[in-house]
Amino acid sequence: MTPVEIRDRVEGALPGAVLRLETEAIDPWLLVEPARIREVCRLLRDDPDLAFGSLMCLSGVDWPKENKLQVVYHLHSIERGHRIVLKADMPRDEPRVPSVESVWKFANWHEREAYDLLGIVFEGHPDLRRILLPFDWEGHPLRKDYVYPDTYRGITNKP
Repeated sequence: MTPVEIRDRVEGALPGAVLRLETEAIDPWLLVEPARIREVCRLLRDDPDLAFGSLMCLSGVDWPKENKLQVVYHLHSIERGHRIVLKADMPRDEPRVPSVESVWKFANWHEREAYDLLGIVFEGHPDLRRILLPFDWEGHPLRKDYVYPDTYRGITNKP
């Protein structure tokens, strides 16, 4: 299926869920209403003509000039041989999006990483806690405005 056909299939089943289609990018993408990301992903996985059985990557991105955080989902249908990227934008001060861990178990650690490093809350995640940083770390170091602490537990980051 082409990106346009994928968008049309999603729009037909879930009106208003797709906010934009970008076909000029190297990887065509759909901007999805954040609150509807789980239902869009479930449709993409379960519709036999779409059959997106593989979440290849889930990443968080900070766009400070646009005052938003974004989650990017790279999907692949091994069965059908097509790909699509989904994006969901959230305000930096309240970055919340439904977890897709119930759709693809692969999302579990990737969502935890985006939570840990960017502070994106994946609602409904079964175990949303830090995965790379210590449990008592303050802040989210992949945010562009993050200020690294001078010390952590008596260890200094100064030479």
